[in-house]
Amino acid sequence: MVGTSGADVPADIPGIHPLRLVAVTHGAPSAENREAVIRLVDAVASERPELDVSISFVDAANRDVAASLAAAAEPDAVIVPLVLSAGFHVRTGLSLGLDRLGGGAQLADELGPDDRIVAVLARRLRDLGLDEEDTVVLAAAGSNDPRAVRECFETARRLAQRLGRPVTVGFIAAAIPRLPDAIEMIREVHPGTRVVVGAYLLAPGTFYDAAAGAGGDLIAEPLLLPDRPAPHELVELVLERYAAVDANDWEPV
Repeated sequence: MVGTSGADVPADIPGIHPLRLVAVTHGAPSAENREAVIRLVDAVASERPELDVSISFVDAANRDVAASLAAAAEPDAVIVPLVLSAGFHVRTGLSLGLDRLGGGAQLADELGPDDRIVAVLARRLRDLGLDEEDTVVLAAAGSNDPRAVRECFETARRLAQRLGRPVTVGFIAAAIPRLPDAIEMIREVHPGTRVVVGAYLLAPGTFYDAAAGAGGDLIAEPLLLPDRPAPHELVELVLERYAAVDANDWEPV
């Protein structure tokens, strides 16, 4: 577990609850992945110094998500999952972890879909040098959960509206169309055009490496980077997810 705190004010004062950020990874996080995510955590702690902010990394592929959360989280924490679209195993695992934890811990919504994420996606593509003639594919992690898949298509719709051009979705795992198939389809329909991949991924890691090798001409960087400050849009989004839970009547799960 990696933790960071800006707690100048005790976390147990009335109306203030610890903020636990859970980064759900698929495989052990690389050093780059951890550094990128920790930059977001540091920015959240700096923005709200009265909160006790900490983080847990949970490997959903190889560990029991519920057990990991129950072992790490405080009984009265607000848990914000650092995932863009929460699949069944994430939602179920985190909920079970809260049940095991007991107390008054509460689970916030996943980060996406949200227009602030779309703004960062569009900026990453423009930083890459997106041209008017390019075709865009949004690379998403994928899930067996239909709701998570729909959320990815919704993000693509919002991105297309922002860019003023069609955006095709390609999934790295679990869902279809798979990313290499989506890229191949675009090449068949639009021969000779450059295929640019937007990474609907929180940070560098296994899925980003897979997306980079899927056959696109260029791939944009993920939302969080190890050598740059976290986008302020994502800091706002995390705190909004926290506030949405904290504003409700506080009832034990």
